[in-house]
Amino acid sequence: MLRHEFQPGRLVAGIFLTATAVAYAGDAGGLWETPWFAVIPLVIGGLSLAAATAVLTRTHRTRPPKNPQT
Repeated sequence: MLRHEFQPGRLVAGIFLTATAVAYAGDAGGLWETPWFAVIPLVIGGLSLAAATAVLTRTHRTRPPKNPQT
């Protein structure tokens, strides 16, 4: 039994913010060098894509059912 409703917008936001954290962790660990401005498009783009996904999910779930008699 599911305890909560699946929210794809939060999943997308989590994936992009996790990718940002991996970029910073790799920089902190010395594996690669991440410029400070490189993660801004990643965060802004991820949050924008998450918002678009959430809006699409909401419109899909709140659409009235089709009337089969017409």
